[in-house]
Amino acid sequence: MFGTAAESDYRIGPLDKLNITVFEVKELTVENMQVDASGQILLPLIGSVMAKGKTTTALSHEIADRLRETYLQSPQVSVTVADTASQKVTVEGAVNEAGVFELKGRTSLLEVVARAKGVSKAANARRVSIVRSVDGVPHAATFDLAAISAGKARNPEVIANDVIIVDTSKSKSVWHGMVEIMPSLYLLTFL
Repeated sequence: MFGTAAESDYRIGPLDKLNITVFEVKELTVENMQVDASGQILLPLIGSVMAKGKTTTALSHEIADRLRETYLQSPQVSVTVADTASQKVTVEGAVNEAGVFELKGRTSLLEVVARAKGVSKAANARRVSIVRSVDGVPHAATFDLAAISAGKARNPEVIANDVIIVDTSKSKSVWHGMVEIMPSLYLLTFL
């Protein structure tokens, strides 16, 4: 359902900084333009443009189209991300350190789980879900982290606002719980 880091492009978010180059039109070239909190940028001649959620390629095409409408015959526009703002992903479930982690640029599922200090002893590494909101509707895809680690499956890219849920193996969880209380039970038999 979701692409790998190599397959998809970075999605621009609020407070990212962009370099926008209009070839051979120096007056329209802008460096380190910050996307505002609502996800918009304000450009000379064309005004406000929604940048949030778009790839750099899609934004380049949109700016070129708007310039072509009234100002330039055949504009060539390039958009690059100069700096990414704080975009976050949530990791929960059977990991050693659940929490909210900052994303900087493209980040894979394995990298995010590593930031959560890896899967716990009670984890079912074959059932790791990415929950992503698409047009306000949550969608989930489940991945086999063990196969990804072994190079047998693709390593999907996570994006801002994704929720990663590492499933718990019921049998491992019960066994791990028993192992933790065994020393206490052993002591109680001698009291």
